[in-house]
Amino acid sequence: MSEDSSILSNSSEEEGLKVGFLYLAPGISKLNLFAYFYAAFATIGLLTFISTGTAQVLNAMGIPIDEHGAASGNLVIMTEITQILAFGIVGVLADRIGRREVAAVGMFVMGLGYAFYPYAESLPELLIYRAMYGAGLGAATGMVGTLIADYAGDKSRAKFVAVGGIFNGIGVIFVTVIFGANAAPMLVEAGYSPIEAMRITHWIVAGACFFSSIIYFLGLKKGTPGAKEERPPVKELLVSGYTEAINNPRIALSYACGFVARSDQVILGTFTVLWGSTVAVSQGADFATASGKGALLFAIAGTTSLLFLPFLGAILDKFNRVSGVIICMTLGALGYFCMFLVDETRMFNDIGFPLTTHSMVLFGALGAGQIAAFLGATILISAEAPKLKRGVVVGMFNIFGAIGIFVAVAIGGTLFDVWGGFGPFVLVGLFNAIVALLAIIVRIKSPGPMPVSKSAT
Repeated sequence: MSEDSSILSNSSEEEGLKVGFLYLAPGISKLNLFAYFYAAFATIGLLTFISTGTAQVLNAMGIPIDEHGAASGNLVIMTEITQILAFGIVGVLADRIGRREVAAVGMFVMGLGYAFYPYAESLPELLIYRAMYGAGLGAATGMVGTLIADYAGDKSRAKFVAVGGIFNGIGVIFVTVIFGANAAPMLVEAGYSPIEAMRITHWIVAGACFFSSIIYFLGLKKGTPGAKEERPPVKELLVSGYTEAINNPRIALSYACGFVARSDQVILGTFTVLWGSTVAVSQGADFATASGKGALLFAIAGTTSLLFLPFLGAILDKFNRVSGVIICMTLGALGYFCMFLVDETRMFNDIGFPLTTHSMVLFGALGAGQIAAFLGATILISAEAPKLKRGVVVGMFNIFGAIGIFVAVAIGGTLFDVWGGFGPFVLVGLFNAIVALLAIIVRIKSPGPMPVSKSAT
């Protein structure tokens, strides 16, 4: 374990504030904590509008429906490429000038992307605005992950991550329901044209990003965790993401966790809806009804994950962090492997509640497994990232996550077509199982310290 991490683990519980059941790292105020919770709510929530916004803009541009898939795929690729390029840069900036500045600028740039998005007149122009959105997104989301490492006291780190995850989920639900599903239709009913309604909705979302940027700047802690004279030089920071993984097997393990955890989230969001919609259409449903039934599968998984988070967060603080990864990745593997047991003929009811008990149990297990993988990965990287290089190390963690998305979507899409709906999920379940095995090896060779708790085992 690095010296910085050791100092944090040994001192945080003695010097930090306690807010409710959460212990904070030294120097973190209640204002900083509440600003972080708002950032967890707003950043993750507002980024989800891009899916709805993209569908609206592509329709407004007159791109045929049968070309939406390819266009959306290109836009996703642009986002991921931009983020991969951004994560390293913003990590260095965060370690040199501070988290709040990077988070605030990132949210502002994301807002600019949303503001310009509905005015695109061609796909190449839309790609430029998507790159702007991706750059802001990379900065803002990268800082949310870094703030977890900065703000959480080790004694309640898992609980801290779990509470942040709950705010993430509430933000996603809020933005999806208010802005994604209802804003534009309500404006059309009020007499605006579809294009006007689309642009106004984007302006509102952009305004929320600008407002959030101000909140971040005013509420998050100023500066970096270390004093100015302690900050590593830029040249050292540029290679720290690599060198820290070489020197600390637990950081290397966290990168593998990041590869799996972010692809978990994308597979869950993409292929549950697609699978459910495909099955419903094959059973005679129209496209609108089918997409709604597919969304219900995602809703069941998402709701279960939110309900499971507090329970899992409460128990993981009692375990060594690598042991926690073993538990979480095993749960993730089991949840994803459960999709092999789905019987498509028993996925939906014809009457009553549209999902069968069979579907609810299996997709609930999927949601629990997905959030477990997210929690284990986030706890480990936040505990191990060294204080003076956290921005860079968390940035590398996010880069591995972006690569994981590329791999999972590319291979998973092919498996969906060749094997069936369960294919992408079994693939990610295999990824989770491999990381669990790697974690067992790291636990034996380099277990690291226990959380600051007498009950840690």
